[in-house]
Amino acid sequence: MRPFAASVAAAVLALAAAPGHTVEGKLVLYTSQPNQDAQQTVDAFRARHPQVEVEWIRDGTTKVMAKLRAEFTAGAPKPDVLLIADSVTMEGLKREGRLMAYPEAPTAGYPAGVHDPAHHYFGTKLLTTGIVYNTSAPLKPTSWKDLVSPQAKGLVTMPSPLTSGAALIHLASITAHPDLGWAYYEQLAANGARAKGGNGGVLKAVAGGEKLYGVVVDFLPIRAKAKGSPVEFVFPAEGVSAISEPVAILSTAANPEAAKAFVDFLLSMEGQALASAQGYMPAHPKATPPEGFPDPATVKLLPLDAERALADADANKRRFAEVFGE
Repeated sequence: MRPFAASVAAAVLALAAAPGHTVEGKLVLYTSQPNQDAQQTVDAFRARHPQVEVEWIRDGTTKVMAKLRAEFTAGAPKPDVLLIADSVTMEGLKREGRLMAYPEAPTAGYPAGVHDPAHHYFGTKLLTTGIVYNTSAPLKPTSWKDLVSPQAKGLVTMPSPLTSGAALIHLASITAHPDLGWAYYEQLAANGARAKGGNGGVLKAVAGGEKLYGVVVDFLPIRAKAKGSPVEFVFPAEGVSAISEPVAILSTAANPEAAKAFVDFLLSMEGQALASAQGYMPAHPKATPPEGFPDPATVKLLPLDAERALADADANKRRFAEVFGE
């Protein structure tokens, strides 16, 4: 069995032996996880709660939300629980009263900023955005400011917040930083940085040498390096932005007890071990990360005010388009 598959299987077997309170019935999950991850997550949850039947629907966050919005309009939302990419989307649902507060969720030991302070949604992992560089690059960046240096002129690429949710959250985090702000994005543009598309295109450009530096989510270059790609990933000194793949219970949940059990599972150390086995940095600082990732306790996260990021999203997109001429 391949090491990745073996580690996931081991996590599922461990969960099968783990104690848990009895819950039952049908649980409906809407998620933006990749299909394989979603199936593994459901299997691991059912190993702990075999009396729960899980019906899950998977698509990108934008499409999941479009489906859910249509159900809201029809007055018949189906999911009990959501597991989607980012906290800003969750913040919008919270503002509309669509999410159930769960103050008893097992959040002890998690760092500030990973979960909603009002307990309406909870981060399950950390997909951070940092710097990738080609190993042939003369400059080995350690700071976000290295990307606006003369050595990086015309050699930087990054995803556009007009198309990437992670890039939009990164924009909100960077522009709120007292030493970076909008001036930093203006400097990037003046230094010839290219902003286009998503994270996959950034990695391809840097790995292929078309560009030497990029702004990208962590797991792509870390996995690529493990497969022999000539790239290195850096967690800049100022900190990294992160999307946390939050989970939340809908206020209209038909089976709130099963939904709470699902949240409990994802936030448990067993659930965090599964996230690591799937190749992501766990959100709990005491969980063991995948090979190639740093200790989660050593990663500095840039603060994110999800409520403000939601309010400023359209204005931030417009200003970004003006700065980069998109």
